[in-house]
Amino acid sequence: MSTAPARPNQLSRTLSKFQGLPAGLRPALMSFLLGNIVPFVGTASLRFDEISSQRVVVRIRNRRKVQNHIKGVHAAAMALLAETATGFCVGVNLPDDKLPLIKSLKVDYLKRSQGDMTAVAQLRPDQIQQITTQDKGEVTVPVSITDDSGGEPIQCEMVWAWVPKVRR
Repeated sequence: MSTAPARPNQLSRTLSKFQGLPAGLRPALMSFLLGNIVPFVGTASLRFDEISSQRVVVRIRNRRKVQNHIKGVHAAAMALLAETATGFCVGVNLPDDKLPLIKSLKVDYLKRSQGDMTAVAQLRPDQIQQITTQDKGEVTVPVSITDDSGGEPIQCEMVWAWVPKVRR
């Protein structure tokens, strides 16, 4: 379920505590914990199905509190889903003395979504190396967003940067 980064950070150490739990309980407990760390994630009730140093899978259910006027997942909730998956992909790898920052968020809405949505963000080994070793930098994190039809109603490009927590 979770693979630790080369140099574990606070987030990966916290997530590793869930490894001994039954597989059926892990997603709900991880989602609750991460929803408390990032309150907006909790408000939208995003569910983390998988978190590793290479890949993060997050879902959002199409229910009243995240819907738009046509009963689909709201555009802002779709963007939150993509931003969350990519952000945690960076965050689980980032050393504790660094601060992740979204640099740009581009979302193209292609068609009406159907039902629940899932985001899958992935990093290549060279991107992970860059995140874990460079004092500051940026990376474009690939993310795929699908709905219950299996289609991709949106396409996203998320660029994440990182800087030292302490300004020099």
